[in-house]
Amino acid sequence: MKAARPKKPTDAQRETLLETLRARFEQHPRRHPGVEWARVRARLDAVPEKLAALHEMESSGGEPDVVGHDKETGEFIFFDCSPESPKGRVSVCYDRAGLDSRKEHKPKTSALDMAEAMGVELLTEEQYHALQALGEFDTKTSSWVATPPDLRKLGGALFGDRRYGRVFIYHNGAQSYYGARGFRASLRV
Repeated sequence: MKAARPKKPTDAQRETLLETLRARFEQHPRRHPGVEWARVRARLDAVPEKLAALHEMESSGGEPDVVGHDKETGEFIFFDCSPESPKGRVSVCYDRAGLDSRKEHKPKTSALDMAEAMGVELLTEEQYHALQALGEFDTKTSSWVATPPDLRKLGGALFGDRRYGRVFIYHNGAQSYYGARGFRASLRV
């Protein structure tokens, strides 16, 4: 099933989003050393179709921020930087197969379906560790992370959190879901 593209924000939503992103960018310089907001803003203006995905990340509680810059492509990398797993993306199975395998008490959707509809990708295990190097995230929640196909074929899916001062990556059945587990997204702009 092909997901619809994220809805383009209105002009007012666009301006609010850009101001929110600028303020967050300036508040957390440790996340993007050596990167200037003017360059990020110029890139956002050059590829306005990415604003719809950033708007989805923001409106679902992700608090996206720049965490990297790809010098080869010129793209800026945004991750969800909310302290806990985004509230608008919790209580979801890992993927459509996991959702379809549930006989009862099905959640509304899956993390992968929701990410596709938003125009974003789940953080990989490596990206999740990189995010956690920038601060303390998921101390009360957990977040699904992109799961390698070989593991997924066996029925499992990966998620991560921070407990006891350490970052953990665990496994669970892909059909499971919890009110305190969602997913974090990445977007290249």
